[in-house]
Amino acid sequence: MATNDNTTNKTKLGGRFPFPGASSSVHRIGYGAMQLAGPGVFGPPKDRDAALAVLREAVAAGVNHIDTSDFYGPHTTNQLIREALHPYPDDLVIGTKLGARRGEDGSWFPAFSREELTRAVHDNLRNLGLDVLEVVNLRAMFDIHEPAEGSIEEPLTVLAELQQKGFIRHIGLSNVTPKQVEEGRRIAPIVCVQNLYNIANRRDDGLIDSLAAQGIAYVPFFPLGGFTPLQSSTLSDVADQLGATPMQVALAWLLHRSPNILLIPGTSSVAHLRENLAAGELTLSPETLKKLGSIAATAVTAKH
Repeated sequence: MATNDNTTNKTKLGGRFPFPGASSSVHRIGYGAMQLAGPGVFGPPKDRDAALAVLREAVAAGVNHIDTSDFYGPHTTNQLIREALHPYPDDLVIGTKLGARRGEDGSWFPAFSREELTRAVHDNLRNLGLDVLEVVNLRAMFDIHEPAEGSIEEPLTVLAELQQKGFIRHIGLSNVTPKQVEEGRRIAPIVCVQNLYNIANRRDDGLIDSLAAQGIAYVPFFPLGGFTPLQSSTLSDVADQLGATPMQVALAWLLHRSPNILLIPGTSSVAHLRENLAAGELTLSPETLKKLGSIAATAVTAKH
């Protein structure tokens, strides 16, 4: 099994990628903080000390790109990040998301108004203990579960204004269609796009290639399948051959898929974190990549 320890070689986290217009680059394997909140991404963590330990271990292992949002909890993950890591390392990039709010029962609602977006920026700044947010992703909420068409001009213009005021350094988009990406790029420079994508769900293949040609990062969420973990006999067979776990192979495939892909796998376990980071050490041969490439076609056939 490809595992890791506290002496993780910081050069092996999938290589590096520079955000457009940024003065530094990030390791391609980062960390997603969503799972640090309670069940349903709502409320406090089951084990606060364990959550803090995962964050500290990630940074100690060389992770310098953390994905979060103040609507995780809400407020929970940002406050954990601040407690665990502040004052932050100079090279740490924290990316957050706006565009949603939580109900008292944990439900999700769009939050696209000027007032809601402005309040969310200041909530993120306060809970993270920052003067400026490095990357802010606008999450489209025309459909909560997947990208759906609708104009993002009004909310993105608000973020562009907040960027001009110095509260935001870079802007990204989340849960968007190619058409919305193009609309967004006419309003403000876009440094990254976050969408659902993994070895079994490849709807964004064309978008990834287009973004790569423009030097824009693509950050797949649910790279391991999310709430329905990836299960594939092909994936398991390849993992056995490589002495790795299926999830490590799924992450390694994403790194091989395109050089602009940045990973943010989430976990609340230090052991699982180390497994995820070790995926950057796997090398997949052309034959193996071809075999893994059949998984998406099998998944589509199974749905029909």
